[in-house]
Amino acid sequence: MGIIKKFRIKSFKNKNSLIEFENISLSYGNRLILDNINFKINESEIFGMLGPNGVGKSTIFNLITGLIAPQTGKIKINGEVINDYPIYLRTKKYKIGYVPQYGGFFEDLSLLDNLKAIAEIVIDNKNLMKNKIDYMITKFELENVKDIKAKYLSGGQKKKLVIALALLGDPKVLLLDECFAALDILTIKMIQEIIVNLQQENQITICICDHQARDLLACVDVAMILSNCKIIAQGSPSNLINDTNAQRAYFGNSFKIS
Repeated sequence: MGIIKKFRIKSFKNKNSLIEFENISLSYGNRLILDNINFKINESEIFGMLGPNGVGKSTIFNLITGLIAPQTGKIKINGEVINDYPIYLRTKKYKIGYVPQYGGFFEDLSLLDNLKAIAEIVIDNKNLMKNKIDYMITKFELENVKDIKAKYLSGGQKKKLVIALALLGDPKVLLLDECFAALDILTIKMIQEIIVNLQQENQITICICDHQARDLLACVDVAMILSNCKIIAQGSPSNLINDTNAQRAYFGNSFKIS
């Protein structure tokens, strides 16, 4: 698959750091997951995370949302240390949307009723609520399946629904966990285009973790590779695949983006 981005942001005019990890370490019992890691995600950036299973990619999402807390270090959003902020406050104050790898919707509700259920929580204005739901259905081309129960939707339709649910609250940050997993090629391309359009049209900061390295690198501006509890490489997709540490730990010598 070719690179679908029309451009890559090689340098940000205003390198405003939106999310920052400072000396973050985390263990589960005696098992070390993250060992003193440091990285930043800039505003309006599409940021990717790669690495083997169990290396801590989803853990980083859980740290951002507040589902778990680090043993040491600081997590910052907009320059504020948020370690002690509960989940609801982080979501509301910093407008964080999260798309999990599995689920994220009510199986026995129709697609439309799923949107209504979440809209009632995140949107106060009733007129705005209806307009926003209609907009999401149109934006993601879901008109023909809006009355079908979510559990009967295709994999791509479910993924579009969960992204739409996350966007109802107008997030400034969107976290996508394994968003390309178990999808066919055409659906992956569709999700990539949605991600890029969200950046270009809404200036949303997007963070993706996935095992589908080519699919992830086709739509991100910057990516990092985690291995053995550390960040071993970080940079643009083209620089990353030529990094010797990244090749040795993750890509191998023959990996190419397209």
